[in-house]
Amino acid sequence: MLKHTKIIATISDQRCEVDFIKSLYEAGMDVVRLNTAHLSEEGLSRVVNNTRAVSNRIGLLVDTKGPEIRTTVAKEPIPFKMGDRVKMVGDPTGETTKDCIYVSYTDFVQDLTESCDILIDDGDLELRVVEKHDDYLICEVQNEATLGSRKSVNVPGMRINLPSLTEKDIKNIHWAIDHDLDFIAHSFVRNKQDVLDVQQILDERNSSIQIIAKIENQEGVDNIDEILEAAYGVMIARGDLGIEVPAERVPGIQRVLIRKCVEVKKPVIVATQMLHSMISNPRPTRAEVTDIANAIYYRTDALMLSGETAYGKYPVEAVRTMSKVINEAEQTKLAANDIRVPIRGNDLDVTSFLAKQAVKSSYKLNVRAIITDSHTGRTARYLAAFRGIATVFAICYNEQVMRMLSLSYGVWAVYQPWNDNRREYFYDALHRLIGSGRITLDDKVAHLSGSFGSGGGTTFLEINEVKRVFEAGHQYQLPTFK
Repeated sequence: MLKHTKIIATISDQRCEVDFIKSLYEAGMDVVRLNTAHLSEEGLSRVVNNTRAVSNRIGLLVDTKGPEIRTTVAKEPIPFKMGDRVKMVGDPTGETTKDCIYVSYTDFVQDLTESCDILIDDGDLELRVVEKHDDYLICEVQNEATLGSRKSVNVPGMRINLPSLTEKDIKNIHWAIDHDLDFIAHSFVRNKQDVLDVQQILDERNSSIQIIAKIENQEGVDNIDEILEAAYGVMIARGDLGIEVPAERVPGIQRVLIRKCVEVKKPVIVATQMLHSMISNPRPTRAEVTDIANAIYYRTDALMLSGETAYGKYPVEAVRTMSKVINEAEQTKLAANDIRVPIRGNDLDVTSFLAKQAVKSSYKLNVRAIITDSHTGRTARYLAAFRGIATVFAICYNEQVMRMLSLSYGVWAVYQPWNDNRREYFYDALHRLIGSGRITLDDKVAHLSGSFGSGGGTTFLEINEVKRVFEAGHQYQLPTFK
């Protein structure tokens, strides 16, 4: 609870008991991720219902498959040796064998050229196209590997002309709307239009679900500015990204994408293999610990666990380990490395200016907490973007807005239905902050709010000592108090 960086944990329907999810939540999990590639509607419902039984503050994020390609079913694992030749065909109904690998994309052959490389199962099996025919490819195996069923297929550097949404994706998006989920993480986003394709479905259903664009290929990296115009936030999905582009480029891309997200005040998630060794081991490697810390030093909002919590042997330990590393990294990060968040153009408004000054007060005046109320979550997200050291306590009038902020750095969001007694809200926030150990009576707090009621925008910043506020009692006044 004391950490600022958020944790997303992938949950499987094979292990989603209420007590299990509660243990992850208590260890530091903020958002549950549902991977539709491995879950039926019944399984999805079980995870969602059990998560909600634990807390209404846990965000729920569901993945789409997006424009991905997979091999078809194989009756048994197929061993390949370097130099083997194998046919490849685009036919989702075919059964993969030693002689012919079938893939789910029917126009696969047409989109590829001779000499291009094909990486299967996250690069475990590498093929090179040596012959292209009208309806099949002849490929040469480049390494020794075993191929199982329904494995991922990547073609680095090639534009694959798949639609951004599959029929299953559209069905899952409607399911997410029907069940009031909070985020849709759209896979393999290549451009702004891919995000708008999802947004159109949400708008038609009048849904407030937010879209997270998963950046997994070079096209997505190249078009990040236009993607950020349409998406709520970004996930740096390093698994497929590290196959689609040379692996040595991933750290630099990660750093650039985090900076771009922070500059436009949108949440950013770093994902894939954060604690991969803890799938089977109770302790992380030193490299994994350093990887987590570096993502925080780069100023990410959130980190994601995949197999570690979905099917690993030590799921609770993985979340607890990540929380410990986060806490330490947040204490040791250098202010000199903070990302300068510009306020110009469309951002040149009262909310941006006051949010920046509130965060500055945590450094200049030793303010320990910033209290704000939020109709849309905008003010709290702006405060998160400036990456201050003070906790942002966000009072939300809508439960979904509270969960939206579960991806925002340093934000402790709570749901309280709107009423006119703003003094009661403010004092309740102070008591919660004191009770959690974040502030004491001798500390200063900042209050960021608006004078025109719900939805009226942020108009003022007030800074005061907690003890002085309590001593003044009803004589202490703010523009929102009655």
